[in-house]
Amino acid sequence: MDKVERGELGSIRIADEVVSIIAGLAATEVPGISGMSGGVVGGIAEKLGRRNLSKGVKVEVGEKEAAVDLDVIVEYAVRIPEVAIRVQESVKRAIESMTGLTVIEVNIHVQGVAMEPVEVKEEEPRVK
Repeated sequence: MDKVERGELGSIRIADEVVSIIAGLAATEVPGISGMSGGVVGGIAEKLGRRNLSKGVKVEVGEKEAAVDLDVIVEYAVRIPEVAIRVQESVKRAIESMTGLTVIEVNIHVQGVAMEPVEVKEEEPRVK
């Protein structure tokens, strides 16, 4: 359900998709988050780019409140609880400041860990 505000000049309608995009952007900007996940239904969590910011984000939006569920992929070697708390704070702050909604929940579901690419060094030839 979209958020609708009625004022003197008419109504303002904020689509659920907009709230999802705000949440996805806020989450991916947090250090330690590698990307968003499409979920485990497909069997493989895929890292998504900016074009799919609402992927891995589920929102419930009422007239005054919102609840958010995020499926994320974290970077290897981060402290997951600390990163998750920063994501919760960032998402809550972004949604509340941009929409005026009160965020009552931000649930983080860690779906995977992104491993750093291993650098393959070419060996120097023994004979030149």
